[in-house]
Amino acid sequence: MNISPVVKVVQPSGILDSTKAESFRKEILNHVENGADIILINFKNVTFMDSSGLGALVLALKTVRAGGSQMLVCSINEQLKTLFELTSMDRVFTIYANQDDFNKAVLSKK
Repeated sequence: MNISPVVKVVQPSGILDSTKAESFRKEILNHVENGADIILINFKNVTFMDSSGLGALVLALKTVRAGGSQMLVCSINEQLKTLFELTSMDRVFTIYANQDDFNKAVLSKK
């Protein structure tokens, strides 16, 4: 019997900076505490992310890994792609083009 993983999607919007970083991290921590196996961060509605947003993302990743879960990202725009590449975060995170690609790659395997 296949038990599908518990997937939670976090979908921040607008500018992910210091004003939103804390609530973003709390939302992810909440999902980890409630037993999510995989947390997908869908960036399709994020227009810009600064270093505070990136810091929050890295801290959230540590929280997720400490909880034994996985964190993946999808739908990053050009600015986020550049930020990820400059900081080598593109090597840390598995990045999917969009949520459909994530669903095909991750959920269809289970």
